[in-house]
Amino acid sequence: MLELNDVHARYGAITALRGVSIRISQGELVALLGVNGAGKSTTLGCIAGVLRPWQGGIAFEGGSIAGKSPEQIARLGISLVPEGRDIFPSLTVEENLRLGAFTRSDRTEYRRNLDEVHDLFPVLKERLQQPGGTLSGGEQQQLAIARALMSSPRLLMLDEPSLGLAPALVDQIFELIARLHQHGVTILLVEQNVDRTLDIVDRAYLMNTGLIESQGTAEQLRSRADIESIYMGVGRQAKK
Repeated sequence: MLELNDVHARYGAITALRGVSIRISQGELVALLGVNGAGKSTTLGCIAGVLRPWQGGIAFEGGSIAGKSPEQIARLGISLVPEGRDIFPSLTVEENLRLGAFTRSDRTEYRRNLDEVHDLFPVLKERLQQPGGTLSGGEQQQLAIARALMSSPRLLMLDEPSLGLAPALVDQIFELIARLHQHGVTILLVEQNVDRTLDIVDRAYLMNTGLIESQGTAEQLRSRADIESIYMGVGRQAKK
């Protein structure tokens, strides 16, 4: 479904990605793991069209999306839930959800998506007329994910969805991600909570300073790689 091939990206003179290659098949839940500055969010930004790579290719469902605008990419079926959620605090929950469906023109499909979101997030259904900024942190994260789902994305990208949440809310978010995966949603997840992430993913890529250090299933990574070493950004040490 999605393939990055030797992607390089910069912020001015700073090189953020140095030849990143990843692939995601339809229906998979794949994670990018690593410390702050490893290049995880930059990778999502390149896929979403927010940042244009200066080298390498990005293909989605067989077609190149390199150079396309964020709106064009969203219309192709890629939705990004950014770090920090970025909901509209003065708008109601319903208005936030409606904005997530900007790519949909069919009213029937909109209602169907809204019903599905209500089933997944019953707390949001109860708060439809409540301003988004008055929700709790966990509810705002649910709203951000629900808003992205309103476009029926082919690929859902989540950037640090558990960041800043209390432990009980972190549990809820990971349970939600696992449930979305079970419903067939293809997900690319950026997370720093390594243990919880490896509990739910099909595969993961470990990043360090703009490079992929290791990759494989959760079981493979746990059996052959020093996760803590990679995660702390001190390089790869294969276990013997």
